[in-house]
Amino acid sequence: MAGWLARRLLNYVVLVAVAASLAYLLAATALDPRSNYADRTPKPPPSVVDAQLTALNLNDKTPLLQRYATWAGGVLHGDFGKSVAGAPVNDDLERRMGVTFRLVILGLVFGSLLGVLVGALAAVNQYGWFDRLSAGLSFVVLAIPVVVLANMLILLATWANEQVFGRQVFLVSGEYTAGLETDLWGYAVDRLQHLILPTISLAVGLIAVFSRYQRNMMLDVLGADFVRTARAKGLSRRQALFKHALRTALIPVATYFAFTFGALLMGATFTEKIFGWHGLGEQLINSVFTNDVNTVAAISLLAAVAVLCASLAADLLHAALDPRVRA
Repeated sequence: MAGWLARRLLNYVVLVAVAASLAYLLAATALDPRSNYADRTPKPPPSVVDAQLTALNLNDKTPLLQRYATWAGGVLHGDFGKSVAGAPVNDDLERRMGVTFRLVILGLVFGSLLGVLVGALAAVNQYGWFDRLSAGLSFVVLAIPVVVLANMLILLATWANEQVFGRQVFLVSGEYTAGLETDLWGYAVDRLQHLILPTISLAVGLIAVFSRYQRNMMLDVLGADFVRTARAKGLSRRQALFKHALRTALIPVATYFAFTFGALLMGATFTEKIFGWHGLGEQLINSVFTNDVNTVAAISLLAAVAVLCASLAADLLHAALDPRVRA
């Protein structure tokens, strides 16, 4: 088991290095930091522009491999370089990482757990009213883009605040209320009110995906010999389903977990923009528009690390569910 995990971890380290290198090379080739100086008034002399870009390791006159070597050497020491504005990339990313991963992890936990539960119940009650209802709602949700779904949630929350609650229960913009003066409990409630809608917008799509996937996996094992054997040994139907059938059906879902995490990071980009959360996704979009090579590369590296950490978590979950892997 330890050897298997060590090999997987080594593979992940290599994949992160390859992904980060490709992201930097692509960003350095496609983006043009020099164009940021073209519209300034008065227009700076070319020598000044070259000196500034060289100081930021963004000068396109410097060979690409030399710029990459400088950037990679800094990354190995925990330094992602400087943005086009001259500020350290690390300072901005440290704050934005907490914003994005708090949102993504909550969405992933609620979406995957509820999706697995809905899919298992739908399989156990195959062709019943719950199975048909969950299937219909899942297909409707999957047909709605994240951008549309988030705006629908905002409209629904605004209506609920005005017509149902008569006060601001669901807060639709920002991570917290600026200038709020209250106690610790008040701050926690305020954060939760801002967190509800973005989390729902991410979790709903995951519930739909995981429920369909889990239903199919569950149906494959309901009629298996080991489930019938468990019933013949005296286990109740519920015990046989949850201790044997569900555990076996969760194995392929655990593998799917890592791929879902990567898709969720992309969905969080739009969610952050719509709900005014200043996270990595918002910064990635802004950095592309400002030709900020170092920030784009740093965010791509963090995304690769996050996805591969999710893959490692999926491997551990797989090992916990399948004793053959542990052996």
